[in-house]
Amino acid sequence: MNRSQESSFYQLLLEEGEEKGLQKGRQEGRQEGRQEGRQEGMREGLVTVRKTLLSLGEQRFGRPDPATRAAVESIDDLDRLNRSLLRLLSAKDWRDLIVTS
Repeated sequence: MNRSQESSFYQLLLEEGEEKGLQKGRQEGRQEGRQEGRQEGMREGLVTVRKTLLSLGEQRFGRPDPATRAAVESIDDLDRLNRSLLRLLSAKDWRDLIVTS
């Protein structure tokens, strides 16, 4: 191979390497973006359910004291929050709602 052929071949290899690198980067970026999207969606869901629980609980039991509000706001399990929402129908007060959910 002469120098110009080596140079062309080398350039081709570099281009192929760059393309493969870009493809891999795009794929990793998409996966990372999906994960971030799921996490953001979960955070937003938790905030929405907490607000709903506090709002409906306030209508049923009255305004929660600061400790009760903090307890509700510290729940980071979406299933537990959903169980608490359903429990609003049978709970006697805030304590009953939070402790048994």
